[in-house]
Amino acid sequence: MSIKNIITVPDETLKKISTPIEKVGINEKKLIKDLFETMYESKGIGLAAVQVGILKRILVIDVSTKDEKKEPLSFINPTIKKVSKETSIYEEGCLSIPDTFIEIERPKICEVEYVDINGKKKNLKCDGLLSTCLQHEINHLDGKLIIDNLSKLKRDMIIKKISKSKKNPSRIVV
Repeated sequence: MSIKNIITVPDETLKKISTPIEKVGINEKKLIKDLFETMYESKGIGLAAVQVGILKRILVIDVSTKDEKKEPLSFINPTIKKVSKETSIYEEGCLSIPDTFIEIERPKICEVEYVDINGKKKNLKCDGLLSTCLQHEINHLDGKLIIDNLSKLKRDMIIKKISKSKKNPSRIVV
């Protein structure tokens, strides 16, 4: 297993649509382990393969708190099949958009069809934080970011700020 570098805006890879997986093999299983290791190291609750520069429809999630037992979930080729009319609002952050949090309104409940790490087709109905996180990560697989919900002006300001901090080596994020 290895920790991968998480790409950040304005990297154009984040805008690309990820391709479906034909078969769950050794490489896909290793990628899932690497994604979990990278996500945990970065203190995130979700990570899509595209965020480490791999355009495959794979994502990992663990919404457990630090006081709870880890509950890692992996999703291959996830598709949202159904969403509720009722919505919820969370202040979302993103590992690919450092130090940025945006209130996003999404369907409260979603039903997702996916393939698990053993190649078995599954369905999951979820709500709350898990539903929000899953929708956020599936958006990544479709080339969509949380800043896409903002006006062009706000989006450009965030990207400029992040680009500037990348070029300023004296700044560190702890």
